[in-house]
Amino acid sequence: MAGSGRDERAWVRGAQAGSVSDLEALFRAHWPRAYRAAYLVVHDGAAAEDIAQEAFLAAVRSLDRFDRKRPFGPWLHRIAVNRAIDWARARSLRPEAQPVDAAAPQRAEHDDELLRELSSLSPEQRAVIVLRYLLEYTPGEIAELLELPRGTVNSRLRRGLDSLKERLE
Repeated sequence: MAGSGRDERAWVRGAQAGSVSDLEALFRAHWPRAYRAAYLVVHDGAAAEDIAQEAFLAAVRSLDRFDRKRPFGPWLHRIAVNRAIDWARARSLRPEAQPVDAAAPQRAEHDDELLRELSSLSPEQRAVIVLRYLLEYTPGEIAELLELPRGTVNSRLRRGLDSLKERLE
């Protein structure tokens, strides 16, 4: 679980100054959700791990430009989700590659059918549904994270939910 906002700001400040222990604290606090976000978009445990690691490394490389007044977690999730969408798009161009079936962390058993159906949605719809309903971001936060108009987020949510409803009935 992520630390308090004060802890997080201190970790970011320390990591920006080169503190390995503060960087590790940021990693421990945010790795599980970054991995889960990536996994829920790509449905491939190994790819999700790679994506989350690459996202964290990209965030660390850009830490000098990070605004410490903003929370680190949503920024990292944005990087992870965008990379996961890119990976899923590339995978759809190469359908012969089969995803590795690995359990999502903290996944409820009744989610199996929902996760199968989520994989049938476009990566863009899947990403907004994951962010909204599984990672509990608001539509406004999702719009900011993905740098999309709020109306686009709302329409992707609606279309994705309508599609899931049809498939699950």
